[in-house]
Amino acid sequence: MGKKGKKEKKGRGAEKTAAKMEKKVSKRSRKEEEDLEALIAHFQTLDAKKTQVTETPCPPPSPRLNASLSAHPEKDELILFGGEYFNGQKTFMYNELYIYSIRKDTWTKVDIPGPPPRRCAHQAVVVPQGGGQLWVFGGEFASPDGEQFYHYKDLWVLHLATKTWEQIRDYIYYSDVYTFSLDTFQWSKLSPSGPGPTPRSGCLMAVTPQGSIAIYGGYSKQRVKKDVDKGTQHSDMFLLKPAEGGEGKWAWTRINPSGVKPTARSGFSVAVAPNHQILVFGGVCDEEEEESLEGSFFSDLYIYDAAKSRWFAAQLKGPKSEKKKRRRGKAEDPEGATEQETGGSSAPEPLEVIKEVVSEDGTVVTIKQVLTPSGLGVQPSPKADDSASEASSTGQEPCPRSNAMLAVKHGLLYVYGGMFEAGDRQVTLSDLYCLDLHKMEEWKTLVEMDPKSQEWLEESDSEEDSSSDEESADGEDEDQEDSAEEGADPQHPEVARGEQFEEYLSRTEQHWLKLARSHVGPEAKEKKVLKVAQAMAKSCFDDAVQDIAQARH
Repeated sequence: MGKKGKKEKKGRGAEKTAAKMEKKVSKRSRKEEEDLEALIAHFQTLDAKKTQVTETPCPPPSPRLNASLSAHPEKDELILFGGEYFNGQKTFMYNELYIYSIRKDTWTKVDIPGPPPRRCAHQAVVVPQGGGQLWVFGGEFASPDGEQFYHYKDLWVLHLATKTWEQIRDYIYYSDVYTFSLDTFQWSKLSPSGPGPTPRSGCLMAVTPQGSIAIYGGYSKQRVKKDVDKGTQHSDMFLLKPAEGGEGKWAWTRINPSGVKPTARSGFSVAVAPNHQILVFGGVCDEEEEESLEGSFFSDLYIYDAAKSRWFAAQLKGPKSEKKKRRRGKAEDPEGATEQETGGSSAPEPLEVIKEVVSEDGTVVTIKQVLTPSGLGVQPSPKADDSASEASSTGQEPCPRSNAMLAVKHGLLYVYGGMFEAGDRQVTLSDLYCLDLHKMEEWKTLVEMDPKSQEWLEESDSEEDSSSDEESADGEDEDQEDSAEEGADPQHPEVARGEQFEEYLSRTEQHWLKLARSHVGPEAKEKKVLKVAQAMAKSCFDDAVQDIAQARH
């Protein structure tokens, strides 16, 4: 024991070295990215002070490389954008725009509000559309010391005719309105008067009996800082109505209907009942943080009555068999009947429905829904088809979901598919339900689906397994690890080889990280780069050990 106590602790092997390396790389990467984002944001703040387009004759631009030089598609001009310059101590990044007149042999610096962030090594191309456009994609930003780099993946367009920059994000929201003529098969853009909805997606859009178009809710995003977006779930409502003064004129009107409105949500489904009432089913309410997004899914049904400008929360009456029992109970024992059984005026208690869905990977998601008794249903509609209403009645209702498909036929509301999320997994549904809008008793199941049976493939099963193993190893008690490793025989071949690889990996860490990055690309996550680096290093080390062994023999 004394001899053992004097010994220094041996290395914990390649796994612990890899874990340390991962933490160090991850921490360093986060710090570097935060520093670069702060610097980029600072430069964008300076650019934001530009409020108008200015064109200033100037001498030739300062020295630079990795800029883009593009020929104007219609004029005898060259367009220079961006670039970098290194003076031996400091790196300078540019987002300046210069125009070179070929005929006049003169340069003009053009300052335009809202330009792309400073960059170099981007891709640029010009096209003749719209009076000429310069498209800019991606590129790189370097810190002043030239040691840190940020790679863009954004897309911008410079409208040469109007001299305006526009960022083309992965998402673009619109608020324009078009009509399509069924007679001429032609589209026409409307120019309604009055303030209308802000640009959005996923909103309710339906025709009212009065000939107006109702717009409700929707979803949109705004960029709050570099690579961070914040979502907004809209709950406002508008009517687009024909305006006085001639055909083809329309006007926006914001309305505030009474009644029980749907809670804030997006991804809901819409259909119109035969009596022109608008049905809204399901959806999701996203709770967004900078680093996470969690959604609460719904399976409730709301009705908008345009004639009364009022929202209703649909309430199911329950299966007919229960009502028959209540009537029999009332006839047999009228004195002992409860107030609820005799149709008393007291409101029934809210019903809380709790469902648990177990995903393939063992994740248990508890879905809770509170059904509020409003006593409000849909107005009578044409009699439903008997064959459809005789479908299997299991007492089940559609589970909470978003983006389901909705249709109404013969007074029956059909709900098909959709999706919900269980942890990091997305469950896509293929079940089918129907609800008699005239009876409003219960949902009937036409096609069942077990969400647990759906296959879900992770990005890389091997990586996930390896990550789980590493996390399990990290979670063990440190003292127990030390004791176990102190008792290990350092002369054992596997232990000795593990220590050798640990020393080799530590010594060549930066080399393998750089090599791995060049293979997987600049946009790959640090965790993936780390695993590739470890695999490459391990393969090289094993080959070297094998070569040495063969040489000795």
